[in-house]
Amino acid sequence: MSREWVNQAIAKIEADFQRSADTHLIKLDIPNLSGIDLYLKDESTHPSGSLKHRLARSLFLYGLCNGWIREGTPIIESSSGSTAISEAYFARLLGLPFIAVIPEHTASKKIRQIEFYGGRCHLVPATSIYAESERLAHELGGHYMDQFTYAERATDWRGNNNIAESIFRQMQAEPHPIPQWIVMSAGTGGTSATLGRYLRYQRLDTQLCVADPDFSVFYPYYHSRDNNLTSSQGSRIEGIGRPRVEPSFIADVIDTMMQVEDTAAIATLYWLDTLLGRKCGASTGTNVYAALQLAQNMQQQGQQGSIVTLICDSGERYLDTYYNPDWVACKIGDIRPYQQQLQQRYPL
Repeated sequence: MSREWVNQAIAKIEADFQRSADTHLIKLDIPNLSGIDLYLKDESTHPSGSLKHRLARSLFLYGLCNGWIREGTPIIESSSGSTAISEAYFARLLGLPFIAVIPEHTASKKIRQIEFYGGRCHLVPATSIYAESERLAHELGGHYMDQFTYAERATDWRGNNNIAESIFRQMQAEPHPIPQWIVMSAGTGGTSATLGRYLRYQRLDTQLCVADPDFSVFYPYYHSRDNNLTSSQGSRIEGIGRPRVEPSFIADVIDTMMQVEDTAAIATLYWLDTLLGRKCGASTGTNVYAALQLAQNMQQQGQQGSIVTLICDSGERYLDTYYNPDWVACKIGDIRPYQQQLQQRYPL
């Protein structure tokens, strides 16, 4: 292995990191939540457009430092789209070929973005992405990134400007600098593992709530701890929820989980669009709906404090799906009851 090429590759990733500013922490103005402050960590502003930029950077560094990625190594990843976009970004940075093995229903704009960065898309049924990725890596002599296994171990959860450290640094001047809750939905489970471990390592009182969409096994697994749980239908919320228990999902660092119906998540997207004047991805709708439920519980108990959750990616990637009323009515269902609920509780 050429150590010189690896050294140069790591230097390129570190230089790219130094050129990137931290992501914004947005405070929402919700009059009916007096005494409870809700914040959104906007991960959509990363160079590759999503929270997965952090993960892709960590996975490439992990693969390089483990000797798995060499000059010319084809990179293969199983993904619902956002991780593949971010990995395609870093693969182009290093001059490596990249193949994304993605579900057939992946949003077309995500596919175009992967291809924009020079990646190639290999569309398969959602349940086949793991096996097909392994097959391609073996056939091509490439490296299968396997975000679902390595996400929780590739990130330094103790610090090094990870997302948890960034949140608490940005919260220092706020009225309630130590949040009552951090809310995160899980795809690989890597971000929730980083958050939960950091909270324990720093001995913070903040609790971690993981929100889970329909047809995901993470929520039932959290309560049963049955590693054999599977779902015959994949998640309809791109980027989160899994049909099997992923190795990177660490249940013991989570304080509570909340199951959020997909219709509630999409209704929250539209409500949030009115509040922010911008569109977010559906995983953000899942996050925010769960955060609003926690805020309501705090209010009923007479508590004050802060809650932080994430904007995972931009809604511009989903104009033909989650922001298409006909597609939503056909694929997700009737979101009007949740729209009415949100409008009544939090009129804008």
